[in-house]
Amino acid sequence: MKEQTEKTTPCWADYAAILLAAALWGVIGLWNRTLMAAGLSPISIVVVRNFGGMALLAAVFAARDRSVFRVERKHLKYFFGTGVVSVLLFTCCYFTCQKLCSLAVASILLYTAPAIVVVLSALLWKEPVTGRKLLALFLTLAGCACVCGVFGGALDVTLTGVLLGLGAGFFYALYSIFGRYALAHYDAMTVTVWTFLFAGPASLVLVRPGEMALLLRQPKLWFVAAGLVVFSTVLPYLFYTRGLSRVESGKASIMASLEPVVAAVAGVLVFGEPMNALTLAGIVLVLSGVVILR
Repeated sequence: MKEQTEKTTPCWADYAAILLAAALWGVIGLWNRTLMAAGLSPISIVVVRNFGGMALLAAVFAARDRSVFRVERKHLKYFFGTGVVSVLLFTCCYFTCQKLCSLAVASILLYTAPAIVVVLSALLWKEPVTGRKLLALFLTLAGCACVCGVFGGALDVTLTGVLLGLGAGFFYALYSIFGRYALAHYDAMTVTVWTFLFAGPASLVLVRPGEMALLLRQPKLWFVAAGLVVFSTVLPYLFYTRGLSRVESGKASIMASLEPVVAAVAGVLVFGEPMNALTLAGIVLVLSGVVILR
């Protein structure tokens, strides 16, 4: 266990960890589309991600380093925050928003998260709101809007959907907030493990037995579920939390806006989705916003 009062100067590896996390989150569609085509609902995928992530992390660290399981009771509130309030609630809000609104609307509402993190970080820790940070925030938000197709035509919007989308952005942002409190006392590995020790069991309230039975009956889907858990759940949370331990929360959240760019590129390369001028412009805007933060 550690005690940390302020962040040390980040290095290139810290920024790289955040960008790698965003890239791994960005390819989540590769796994989700296959699972949904096989009959799993988005809510069941939340259960697979969170409970599977918990099982994998618990097994690995039980064998390699059991010290991550030793935390003080007074700090459990931080892991409840990262695991239940952030990871679980944000995915529930986000997937429900996708049902009520278009995917473009759900995506751009989710990426209000960096702005929320910047504001909360300024209030809680007096992180400076610099002109460079505001410019990066504007560029990445505009870029996400282009990539998600917000400017491409009519959007399917409902009031409930918008509120859920904003809720998704808020709960998504809270990982950076609760995570920073936890990282003042523990390393990134411990924070990630305990996040899923809370998120995994809490997700079981969403279990749909019929869909879980469907997954268990199809061995070929086990590999897809394993890919989802390893490459788009456990590894990105480990990388992001590692970067968050040294990079300002606001900067880290803005840099994670690379996720929809990677998702767009993956859609083109893997699923043959069209790449238009607006999407290319969005990619350039997001990358520009990320670069000026360095």
